Amino acid sequence: MTRTTRTAGRSRLTDEDGSTLLLTMFYGVLALALVLVVVSATSLYLERKRLFTLADGAALAAAESWRLEDVRIDGDRLTYELDDARVRAVASGYLGDAAHSLRGLELVRAGSADGRSATVTLRATWHAPIHSEFTPLTVPIEVTADARSVFH
Repeated sequence: MTRTTRTAGRSRLTDEDGSTLLLTMFYGVLALALVLVVVSATSLYLERKRLFTLADGAALAAAESWRLEDVRIDGDRLTYELDDARVRAVASGYLGDAAHSLRGLELVRAGSADGRSATVTLRATWHAPIHSEFTPLTVPIEVTADARSVFH
């Protein structure tokens, strides 16, 4: 083998023009997809937290909705009973007055299972901030919050 043939063979083996560009493009697309997924997941998490905060406020307002006429004396304790209809009305009123940016907000359930605490379930729809093939466009979110009024 001559010297020219050996160097030509080596140059073909070490000639990697374009492979770096291909890897860079692949990792760029992968990084962009990862950023889109993280942005969407963060947005979904924050939207759920906003919905839960709203449900918590509605449950607390409903739990505190007892009237003085509803309070009874049981031995040495004061007790009251929360009415399901009143809990629903107060929760609906709270949602009507509260400022929020939630889309498709819906009061699913509001009531009192034990007559002392209020349970509120809300549903909303999350929309992806950036629509891509990696993230869904919309996701329904549902949260439930309980609150109890402490009466001493």
